[in-house]
Amino acid sequence: MDAAQHRLLRFGTRGSPLALVQVRAVLAAVRAARPDLTFAEQVITTTGDRVQDRPLAELGGKGLFAKEIHEALADRRIDAAVHSLKDLETTLPPGIVLAATLPREDARDALILGPGCAAPDPADPLAALPRGSVIGTSSVRRQAQLLHARPDLRVVLLRGNVQTRLARLREGTVAATLLALAGLRRLGLADAAGAVLEPAVMLPAACQGIIGITARADDAPLLALLAGIADPAAGVAATAERALLGALDGSCRTPIGAHAVPATGGTLHLTGLVARADGSFLLRRSIQGAAEAAADLGTALGAALRTASPSDVLG
Repeated sequence: MDAAQHRLLRFGTRGSPLALVQVRAVLAAVRAARPDLTFAEQVITTTGDRVQDRPLAELGGKGLFAKEIHEALADRRIDAAVHSLKDLETTLPPGIVLAATLPREDARDALILGPGCAAPDPADPLAALPRGSVIGTSSVRRQAQLLHARPDLRVVLLRGNVQTRLARLREGTVAATLLALAGLRRLGLADAAGAVLEPAVMLPAACQGIIGITARADDAPLLALLAGIADPAAGVAATAERALLGALDGSCRTPIGAHAVPATGGTLHLTGLVARADGSFLLRRSIQGAAEAAADLGTALGAALRTASPSDVLG
């Protein structure tokens, strides 16, 4: 990439504290790769950020965290965009591609406990939640798994950035909440986690903990630069997990989890989950195969989950 071609490369991002930490991690990586170029962040407010009192499914789904950003990318007001990959829709707008993934942070969920909760038992962390307590989350995936394990709990909508949700917990609005451990770690707030939930207890969202960078498909010089900072392991996991989502074609109303981890001998172990939001149905299955066939693994597992699920779960 010639400096004359791109005197300033603009990376679009949401404006939350976590989003800014993530875009700055990307900028540090690209600056290290190309110190001769100039890079800058550009904050773009999305619909998902503006409207906080309604579930994402009612607003149009997780793509609302990227709609305005990708419009700016398509219009060439920015050159690339940085996302929490779990918030990115499976099918990207025409002309926009997932150009790179950074190394994955811890993919697990964290249980954040209010003062009325018991000390967590690592063997049974959900037992720390008092019977009948109110848990705040905006994630139907977390809600379904919580209610499947603890149908006595009551789940209410709790949206906003990490700091907002922690403040609501301190105010006593809810007894507990759940957040991605990756976000807490990136913000230096890992101590807020009362318990870290293993995937066997709470299967993560597809691509949780992965920072994704999108760019225009026709911007070959920038795509080459971004490929140079991409993490292959995160790319393989993202490919498998996003393929599973694509095969299920679930909406934000459908609780879906996916978690891919490297196994021995260049293989990949992928676990997927579908459920009803009320926890009355939950199906978890796994598959293992060659990491180089990550997309095929995700598609196959997604198809198996779809076949084995009641018609009302996925439509």
